[in-house]
Amino acid sequence: MTHAPMSATDPGIPARAGHDGARIRSIAIVGGGTAGWLAASMLARALGGTGTIITVVESPAIGIVGVGEATIPPIIDLLHYLRIDEADFIQHTNATFKLGIKFVDWRTPGHAYWHPFGTFGAPLQRRPFHHCWHRARAAGLKLKFNDYSACAALGDAGKFRFPERESGVAGAGLRYALHFDATLVGRYLHDYAQRLGVQHLERTVTGATRRADGALEDLHFSDGSSFSADLYIDCSGFRGQLIEQVLHTGYLDWTSMLPCDRAVAFPAASKSTRPPYTQSLARTAGWQWRIPLQNRDGNGYVYSSAHVTDQEALEDLQAVVGNAPLAEPRMLRFVTGRRRQFWNRNCIALGLASGFLEPLESTSIHLVASGIYHLLEHFPDRNFDPANIAAYNARVIEEFETARDFIVLHYCLVEREDTPLWRYCRAMALPASLQERIELYRGTGRIRTRAADLFSDLSWFYIFSGLGMNPEGHDPLLDAVSPQELGPILASLAAATGALVRAAPPHDSYFGKPLASAAPARAFSGSPTHRSA
Repeated sequence: MTHAPMSATDPGIPARAGHDGARIRSIAIVGGGTAGWLAASMLARALGGTGTIITVVESPAIGIVGVGEATIPPIIDLLHYLRIDEADFIQHTNATFKLGIKFVDWRTPGHAYWHPFGTFGAPLQRRPFHHCWHRARAAGLKLKFNDYSACAALGDAGKFRFPERESGVAGAGLRYALHFDATLVGRYLHDYAQRLGVQHLERTVTGATRRADGALEDLHFSDGSSFSADLYIDCSGFRGQLIEQVLHTGYLDWTSMLPCDRAVAFPAASKSTRPPYTQSLARTAGWQWRIPLQNRDGNGYVYSSAHVTDQEALEDLQAVVGNAPLAEPRMLRFVTGRRRQFWNRNCIALGLASGFLEPLESTSIHLVASGIYHLLEHFPDRNFDPANIAAYNARVIEEFETARDFIVLHYCLVEREDTPLWRYCRAMALPASLQERIELYRGTGRIRTRAADLFSDLSWFYIFSGLGMNPEGHDPLLDAVSPQELGPILASLAAATGALVRAAPPHDSYFGKPLASAAPARAFSGSPTHRSA
C-alpha cells in the first residue's frame, strides 16, 4: 500500500483544547471493522505529532458485517484526506466505480429513474438547471433526462471516465464514488492505521466501570484484565456496548417511517459486465441491491419482516440474482433509528453503534467519516465541556435526521399500491421537516437545503422528479427566457453530453490493468464537509 507521510501542520489537526495538562492523551476505539479502523485512521492522521495514543480494542470472536458496499462521492475526498493512493485502494479492495444509483420499479413496476452524481445541465439566469427543467416542461418541450446528466448517460452506456481537471469543459462536472468489498476495506484500514502508530488490542470487552461523574473509567475484558483511556469511541455495532449497555443513552425508533427491519445478503458471480452504478430494485416487501465488484457482485434484499418471511426474502433474492451464492447468505436484523445522543460524557458512538439508516443511499461509511470530522471540529480536553458536547450532538443529529428524511422520501412518494408494504408507505405519517420540503417543492419547485447538507438540492430534485412529482409552478425568473431561446440552449447541452459519452471507454476496461495512467491526480480539498451531488 502507498501512503504519503503525515505532518503535524496539516489541515484537520485540532488545536489543543484547554491547557496542555488537560489535553486528551489516550483514545480507545471499541470495535474494529470498517467503522473502527476508519475512525482510527482519521484520528491518527489528524493527531499526528500530539502524542495522543490511539488503541483499537477488537474482539477476535465477533465477525464483521462485511458485504459488497457502495459509497458516495465524499469517499474520494476522504482517501485524499488520508493520503491514500486511490489506485492502490481500488486494487486492494476489488473496487469499481459508481456514477450514481439507478432505481427500478420504485415509482411503478417497469419504471426506472436515476439519482446520478455530478452536475445536471448548466445554470440559466443564475438559477439551477432543475428550474430550467420545470420551465421547459411547462412550455411543452420534450426532454430526455440523460441528455443533461453525463453520469446517468455514462451509466446507461456502461462507460466511465474521470472528471476533467479544467473547469468549464463537458467532463468537469463529473463526480464518482466507489463500490468495494467492506471486509477488504476493514483490513486495508487496519494496516494503514497501524502504519500511523495505532495500537491494536485483541480483547473481548465484557463491561466497563464508571467514575463518580458518570463518565467511563475502565474497560473490562474476558481475561480479567482492564484498560483505561481519556476518550472512548464506541464502534461495537448494533448493541452499542458502551453508549447503550453501559451509559444507557437511549434509542429513537424510526420503524414507523422506515419499516424495513431485516436484510439478507450474499455474493454471487457476475452475470454480465460491471455497470458503473448501484442498482436498487423495488420488490414486494422492500428492495434489492446489486453492487458490482471486480471479482463478483454483492447482492442483498432489505425488507420488512411484517410483510415477508426470512425464507421468502432469501428465495426472492436468489431468484432475481440467478447465480448461486458464493458464500453462506447473511441474515441481518436491525431497528432503524438513532441514539438519543451520539456523544454522551466521554463516549462517542459511530457506525452501527450510533444508529442505523438502511443502505438505500449508501450513507453508512460517510456518516462514520462525518462523525470524526465533526469530532475534530469539537475536539475536547479532559474536562469535556457540556456546551461543546451539546453542539456536536446538535450538528450530528441534524445531519442524521436530514439523511433519514431523504431516504423516507423514496418510500412515501411511490405510486405503486400493489402490495401491503407500498400501500403502507404511501399513507404513513411523515416527520414535519420532510412534509415541509414536500410542500415547498410541490408548489414552487424549490428545495430548501443548506450549504453543509450532505444531499444537495439536485439530489432532492432527482427523487422528486423520478417519483413523478411535478411542481405546480416554476421559478418566475426563468420566464425571461422564451421557449424559442430555450430550445437551442437545451440542444447544445444535450450535444455536449452525447459527445462526452461517445468518447468514454467501457467501465470494464479500467480493471485488470494498473489505474495510475487512467486516474488524473486530484488535490484534496481540505474541507470536512462535502455534498453528494
